Amino acid sequence: MTDANSAVAPTMAPARAAVWEDFIDIFYAPSQVFARRVAGSVWVPLLVVTVLMSALIYVNSGVLEPMMSAEFDRGMAAAMKNNPRITPEMVGQMRSVGLRVAQFGGFFTPIGILLTGAALWLIGKLFDAKQTFSAAILVTAYAFMPRVLESVVHGLQGLFLDPAQLDGRFRVSLGVGRFLDPNTVSPILLALVGRLDVFTIWVTVLLAIGLSVTGGIPRARAFMAAPLIWAAGAIPVVFQAMRG
Repeated sequence: MTDANSAVAPTMAPARAAVWEDFIDIFYAPSQVFARRVAGSVWVPLLVVTVLMSALIYVNSGVLEPMMSAEFDRGMAAAMKNNPRITPEMVGQMRSVGLRVAQFGGFFTPIGILLTGAALWLIGKLFDAKQTFSAAILVTAYAFMPRVLESVVHGLQGLFLDPAQLDGRFRVSLGVGRFLDPNTVSPILLALVGRLDVFTIWVTVLLAIGLSVTGGIPRARAFMAAPLIWAAGAIPVVFQAMRG
């Protein structure tokens, strides 16, 4: 999936390429992308990834509605248990608003990129990386491209799977969470092991490669930082599960 075993950084100036090529090369030659864009603007990859994610999440919202409804129902069941004053009418209103907001979830992509980039930058400091904050955000924006592919895979599964199978968001993941029953497994455990999937690991590998290239540290040291990067990404989802 990546050129994870290549050198720390190119010693020669990277070959010039059109911007659109970055979004293809990131899948098989990520170090070249990071090397040639290290001083580039973060706005191009940030905008491209946000637009693609927003469009795909909106399109997928129809076929993945059973999955979103199942997640909503579990959350509301817990809320009603803790607060008996919640009425069915209130639940209906919240369902309508919640499903509508979920349709536009892609617009929150920049927040995810910013938080992940900040974590990458801070963790890099622990490994003597010289990466700038803007470079960390740029690396993260490109590293989110597998998430675009993941959204395509989710949409295809929504088209072909039995809606009864879509009883949780990890049912369409390519990882451990797919095989766990969201109605019986602890939400915190599910949120944690749910990150053991192909696309999350892929993104983590890209972040490590980007840290090596833009931070000027050996690839081996960057991959030592990878577990910390993965763990940092788990904090928001585990916190959300704890609130639920």
